[in-house]
Amino acid sequence: MSHMPEFIAPARFNDAPAALAQVDRIYRAGLAHLRDAMARFVAGEAMPGRVRACYPFVRVHTHTTSRLTPPLNAGLSYGFVAGPGRYETTLTRPDLFSRYYGDQFRLLLENHGVELEVGTSTQPIPVHFSFAENEHIEGNLSPERRALMRDVFDLPDLGAMDDGIANGTHEARPGEAQPLSLFTAARVDYSLHRLRHYTGTAPDWFQNFVLFTNYQFYIDEFVRLGREAMTDENGDYLAFIEPGNVVTRRRGLAPGAGGAMGSLLDGSQGTPPPRLPQMPAYHLVRGDHTGITMVNIGVGPANAKTITDHIAVLRPHAWLMLGHCAGLRQGQLLGDYVLAHAYVREDHVLDEELPLWVPIPALAEIQLALEQAVAQITQVSGPDLKRVMRTGTVASTDNRNWELLPGNQPQRRFSQSRAIALDMESATIAANGFRFRVPYGTLLCVSDKPLHGEIKLPGMADHFYRQRVEQHLRIGMAAIDILRREGSSRLHSRKLRSFAEVAFQ
Repeated sequence: MSHMPEFIAPARFNDAPAALAQVDRIYRAGLAHLRDAMARFVAGEAMPGRVRACYPFVRVHTHTTSRLTPPLNAGLSYGFVAGPGRYETTLTRPDLFSRYYGDQFRLLLENHGVELEVGTSTQPIPVHFSFAENEHIEGNLSPERRALMRDVFDLPDLGAMDDGIANGTHEARPGEAQPLSLFTAARVDYSLHRLRHYTGTAPDWFQNFVLFTNYQFYIDEFVRLGREAMTDENGDYLAFIEPGNVVTRRRGLAPGAGGAMGSLLDGSQGTPPPRLPQMPAYHLVRGDHTGITMVNIGVGPANAKTITDHIAVLRPHAWLMLGHCAGLRQGQLLGDYVLAHAYVREDHVLDEELPLWVPIPALAEIQLALEQAVAQITQVSGPDLKRVMRTGTVASTDNRNWELLPGNQPQRRFSQSRAIALDMESATIAANGFRFRVPYGTLLCVSDKPLHGEIKLPGMADHFYRQRVEQHLRIGMAAIDILRREGSSRLHSRKLRSFAEVAFQ
């Protein structure tokens, strides 16, 4: 027999804030139930049967393919269902996703003119996902008591967390609702916990524009710029967050300023970690979450896939790769920039999820923003811009020593593809952006030319890093400024949407 919180009956809403408040009510009741039961379980109490709480859901029914799309929504590629039927998804962390859920609810109401139904789903909340930040009460359990947890509580079920919806392979069973979102609540919660582990920061701090890099030099410069920004009392950023959730507030920022984000800052007291996590994240925070997050993913496509698998559940507006690459053309110089407009995918980590025959298109809004940012920061424009930046195909490989393979096979393939640069992460980040409908882009910097005898030597490398890292990073940040000014609605391209797409952005 299951021991569950007091039942909250499903209700229908014509108002997005009211629907969101009901989601929050159901979710908070479930969490309180699980946390109370877990505290008693740790204390040694015998539990009254199986303890369970379930996620809230939102559901819509439509009976027509037509939409009541107001002019304001006409250009959006999301916010509507594919056709007549029943659509639903489970929801989690309404505190974290309040702005996002509110926008999706509003668009569904405006585009379809039908009520939103909010209720309690049948998908259990795994007890691990109910713990508060930095709460590890299960660590006090004896091995015998820990083994008993499975009999008392619902644990994470990987069968409820697969990416079939995002991959386009999900098929609803007869009588089952079609999905409203790419991710179920349990899949989102799983990634939120992974983000804490990999990046050393809470998911609450992640911003809607993300920079990835494969070198610590870029992070060092981002930290310097982030701390410098905190000295500007009139700046746009509220705080700079480092691993361990260490907060540096903007000088002169009054307590409570900055809305919900400001309130979160007021209650935060991070601690520097004894060692950096695997892929540390740093956040320049704005009150509306449109600041900049930067993550050092390290080297290799496996890391690139891992981190983007998890950041995708936060539904960012864009992610960009800034890193170093091997220049493949004789005419390139060390320090030249490469703006990727196509990718050769020899990284292999996404072959099962995204077939190689799927093209990864360049997104015009991202390409233009990066090109404008290069011109702005380098003060070079027009035809002269080609002296410092070349647009072309980037190849990404999972073999760091590709140039040592016999028979020149990789070189031949790269030449046939017209590739102008090679790295290990860019194609993965772009492909996972395509897969998860997150706008993506790549701007690399040529750091060596192994096919032409120009390899990095220690002294040359140090000089190169000093010369280029700051400029490269400022270009990436300037591109984000451009994208932010243009508005997020233009970013979520129809190129990223399938035939029968989910409604949520």
